Amino acid sequence: MAATAVAKGTAAVSAEGDGELVAQRDAPLGGQAVLEGVMMRGVSNWAVAVRKPSTDRSRETLASDRSGETLASGEHPPFDQHPRFGQLPHGGIDPEEAALGEIEVTSFPLNSPLRRHRLLRTPIVRGVVALGESLAIGFRALGVSANAQLPQEEGQKEPQEIPGGVWAGTVVVALIFAIGLFFLLPVGLTSLVKGQLGNSSVLFWVIEGLIRTGIFLGYMLLLSRLRDLRRVFEYHGAEHKTISCFEAQLDLTPANAQRFSRLHPRCGTSFLLIVMIVAIFVFAPIGLPAWYWLVLTRILGVPIIAGISFEIIKFAGRNRRRGWVRVLMWPGLKLQLLTTREPDLSQLAVAIAALKAVLAHETPGELTAADLVGVEVVA
Repeated sequence: MAATAVAKGTAAVSAEGDGELVAQRDAPLGGQAVLEGVMMRGVSNWAVAVRKPSTDRSRETLASDRSGETLASGEHPPFDQHPRFGQLPHGGIDPEEAALGEIEVTSFPLNSPLRRHRLLRTPIVRGVVALGESLAIGFRALGVSANAQLPQEEGQKEPQEIPGGVWAGTVVVALIFAIGLFFLLPVGLTSLVKGQLGNSSVLFWVIEGLIRTGIFLGYMLLLSRLRDLRRVFEYHGAEHKTISCFEAQLDLTPANAQRFSRLHPRCGTSFLLIVMIVAIFVFAPIGLPAWYWLVLTRILGVPIIAGISFEIIKFAGRNRRRGWVRVLMWPGLKLQLLTTREPDLSQLAVAIAALKAVLAHETPGELTAADLVGVEVVA
């Protein structure tokens, strides 16, 4: 998979056959794409960088850019190119216009319960806690990015905000939808043909697992074709490239980050694929109890499956140099081709702004073992 390796400090960078770079070390950093922006999180803080909607003052900047001058964005990282598109991309947002808005960065402290309670740092348990924490931060980051896109009416002192109750309801609906689609629906569909399986528990869990994985892959394929998500996927790619650039110990510039692969071994997309596969083995010993026990176990088993899957993806991230690990993670990496797209330099500038806001309060490469206690993040 890797053709060459280039040393940079104490880290190694692999160059794949297509010329893209892949970092060969793991850093305690994670992130998430949001609306016109990126969230980055570290050990003790997290930050959201969002590109605000462009204003009339940007027209002059756009004209100068078209004449070949360099674009800049206030105090945030500069980018030395601007994308050229002949028409609007999917999603209806002109990338030239979007790139002209200010980058707004908001930082938040992160006081994880994993660092305060030893019991929560037990393997599998720590994964469940970390995922719950990641979901909370992720939805909060989405709220920040959504609020940043709301127009501020003339004479209004405070910007508009989406009510917190709306986001709370969104979280509840999203969780119910995910459990219902990926866990209850597969067991329900398999139960319809239970009589034709000769009451074989082995056939039941194999078919249920195949249906679950098929639904998941179909869902990912459907998401990848939604036009409105195109720019979110581009920011997802920017997040991965920026983290890889830091892990490779290169200077955080859009040009450097652009050289890296948009795929990352600790991506949440890979994690979800692992969840689908782990679920097959977790549910296998349960056999064929009454239908209500089947439903109950599928609900109660979600945290256990998530915890095991989290341990697997963290192990893969730490051991990405090993050939057998790369082989096992290959399907998850390829699945990321559906949920990431190549970002432009202006989007990479936003991701870098978020990461620099995190690094302003901590330096992952200089953290002690005590600092890293309970640190569980997924890119």
